[in-house]
Amino acid sequence: MSEATDAVIVATARTPIGRAFKGSLKDVRPDDLAAFAVDAALMKVPQLDRTEIDDLYLGCAEPRDEHGANMARRVAVQLGLDSVPAVTVNRFCASSVQTARMAFHAIRAGEGDVFVSAGVECVSRYVGFGSAGVDPAQTHNPLFADAGVRTTKYAETNEVWHDPRADGLLPDVYVAMGQTAENVATARGVSRAIQDEFGVRSQNLAEEAIRSGFFAREITPYPLPNGTVVEADDGPRPGTTLDRVATLDPVFRPAGTVTAGNCCPLNDGAAAVVIMSAEKARRLGVTPLARIVATAASALSPEIMGLGPVEASRRAVARAGMTIDDVDLVEINEAFAAQVIPSAEDLGIAWDKLNVHGGAIALGHPFGMTGARIMTTLVNGLATRDQEIGLETMCVGGGQGMAVILERLS
Repeated sequence: MSEATDAVIVATARTPIGRAFKGSLKDVRPDDLAAFAVDAALMKVPQLDRTEIDDLYLGCAEPRDEHGANMARRVAVQLGLDSVPAVTVNRFCASSVQTARMAFHAIRAGEGDVFVSAGVECVSRYVGFGSAGVDPAQTHNPLFADAGVRTTKYAETNEVWHDPRADGLLPDVYVAMGQTAENVATARGVSRAIQDEFGVRSQNLAEEAIRSGFFAREITPYPLPNGTVVEADDGPRPGTTLDRVATLDPVFRPAGTVTAGNCCPLNDGAAAVVIMSAEKARRLGVTPLARIVATAASALSPEIMGLGPVEASRRAVARAGMTIDDVDLVEINEAFAAQVIPSAEDLGIAWDKLNVHGGAIALGHPFGMTGARIMTTLVNGLATRDQEIGLETMCVGGGQGMAVILERLS
């Protein structure tokens, strides 16, 4: 495969991340937010004739209600791109990692030169969820789905997780994500204390990154109809201390270890990445930010989905012809500290190269947005720290993992 068919990232953009139901973006429709992020990314490539976009891929974990009806196509038309095809993609938490992977594959296959990889989730806009007075445990959203008979025993006791097939049961694909985190914590012996330490670390690093202007470089402020401009993420809590986080009660099990201080909240947000063939970027005179080197997906029991980054990362690193020691900067999505910690341990990733600007525990995790947001943060981080190789990876609801290896080019 020639260098001309390398897939390169030429622009990234993201909105601030709002807190669901009570945050700054709670009244914004997902299609409006996604269109804003896509437009913001494309504005950074003025050399590009937008009609030359081969496809627009939009990740969304809950493509229903306002998020439904192939929202990607609505976004394209909303931006006046009637001639640009578009598709909405769902791989839950990794939905917009999948959109980047699709662009990578299409370019490598010679089936196009310009793609938009985007993602959005506005949990505030889910119909009949959360703020509407509906018990989230009774919805079909995998994050809060009822644990069901297969995991009830783990919820009522603190028994160490084992494969449900040993009891003649099938894994519960829609087991609540918090229950999966507790399963991993008990199976791997991840203590409440180290989870809290990691949660505080995320908040403190995000606070430091905000102070330095790091996130301001990747966020495009969002103007609200009332004239207010949202410039920063809602989630980070300045001055977070271990003493404060240690007082929080478990959320998912009475005697559990997962609390609001060591897991991600619910959020709203959108992000977009413009991906081109290296040859197209050269012809347009566009300086690429990074090259997509390799990608991978993997799967495991849904009930321990939090360990998904391990095998996905191993595959991506191997496909890149590298070892984990070649990676300078790592972003593992912080769905739960309980799963990030053992995933990093299994991969041999030291904390000094892991989520060094904070992660989803502080910033938030709008499911469909997160893959593109992390890619944006990783490109920003490699440039800020003058480093070369980055790994983006995450667990995926339903028992999967995804990973991407990036090489910084400018």
